[in-house]
Amino acid sequence: MPSLPAWPSRAVGRLLVVLLALLAAQGGTGADAVTAAGSEATTTHTATPDRIRYDVTLRGNADGSRWTGRQRVSLRNSSDRPLREVYVRLWGNGVDACGSPGAPSPVEVSRVSGGTAGRLSVNCTALRIALPRPLARGDRAVVAFDVSITVPERNSRFGREGAFRFLGNALPVLAVRDSGGWHLDPYVPTGESFYTLASDFRVAIDHPATLEVPATGRTWTRPGKPGRSLTLSVAHRVRDFAWAAGPFRTATETTPGGVRVRSYWAPGTSAQGVRLTRQDGAAAVDRFGEEFSRYPYGEIDLVMTSGFGGGMEYPGLVLLGTTDEGSAVVHEVAHQWWYGIVGNDEYGAPWLDESFAQYANARFYGWETRDCWSEVEWPSDETALTGSMAYWAEHPGEYHFLYTAGPCALADLERTLGADTMARLLKQYARDHWYGVSTTAEFKEAAQAVTGKDLNPFWKLHRIR
Repeated sequence: MPSLPAWPSRAVGRLLVVLLALLAAQGGTGADAVTAAGSEATTTHTATPDRIRYDVTLRGNADGSRWTGRQRVSLRNSSDRPLREVYVRLWGNGVDACGSPGAPSPVEVSRVSGGTAGRLSVNCTALRIALPRPLARGDRAVVAFDVSITVPERNSRFGREGAFRFLGNALPVLAVRDSGGWHLDPYVPTGESFYTLASDFRVAIDHPATLEVPATGRTWTRPGKPGRSLTLSVAHRVRDFAWAAGPFRTATETTPGGVRVRSYWAPGTSAQGVRLTRQDGAAAVDRFGEEFSRYPYGEIDLVMTSGFGGGMEYPGLVLLGTTDEGSAVVHEVAHQWWYGIVGNDEYGAPWLDESFAQYANARFYGWETRDCWSEVEWPSDETALTGSMAYWAEHPGEYHFLYTAGPCALADLERTLGADTMARLLKQYARDHWYGVSTTAEFKEAAQAVTGKDLNPFWKLHRIR
């Protein structure tokens, strides 16, 4: 069994709580692997379709366990190659795949317009839609479809806990095509497979008035038909849209930095944990706004229950298991920058969001990291921080390296460059990739540009390839 980096004793307890929580949040059963284009070596900025806008109407049933509606997706071809098709990712089918007789997939798409739908592929997580004519560079198209979402009966990022529903990765989104082709990677239960471009969402959610509905974006709730409410959400330049539903208790505050923090928690959640989560979440969004540049979305929702397994990040919304000791809120808030604002292919290069978010988490809590890299034992010559989820899915016992060796490597880079230089590097790197897509090669290039030291030995030591 590989040894963990030697974090100081005062930090190791909190680290393990956060690590175990993060891993627990990704529960489920795996899907069969398929050949996919996505990898760190092939991810480039020539990515399409872009300038995507999703207009969505949804209606929930009495307990929020089933949602039906329609999605209209406007898109542009930003590449020089004609765009003859698009792929819609139904990530909510990742665990259940194509379902079984009498138990269909949780997410279903029908009545497609603006193109011709093909067969579902990649275990029912990808739907090809052939466009009626090839789109040249700069041309736009619109596709639309009905969507039906049934929340699975399991406690997960797309699932339920008692009277509470979590709809993470439930709404279909467009796949990305770049120089490596279409990224049609399989769903992974541990970690994320997701790779999307920053898009605009306008979502109208019709729901029972008894349910609170936290959601990505700036939201407003107004009365609807008798016994119902309408929650409207507008989100600009985000990579996904998530929501939850249930009889939550709520509180709203505005941070000194001007971000509205809306907290939602299930009755029975630890009062002390809710207090700590609200306190640390508000402090983190302002702190990281100073370190990486201001949080641009204006609002963030913290959704807390006592039984949710750990934490899961979405743009403007995080799901959190909360105990007397608090939650993984700081790590998840850091993901608003590292994955959300500064995008990456989460399947091809997961260290770019997980290790960076955990490094920010360690800095927030002031963990002493000077000796945390000592005596790391790499399991094999293949193991590298920059491995894809294909590797980590085959070696799940090594996945923790992203949360341990990864932030330790970044802390070591900080000591190598100097604290002030590292701070300037991360802020400039974030600005250079704001709403875009980052790669390991670009981070290495940016780091080398701020120092006269040869960093090649550093990358080799920490297996940043």
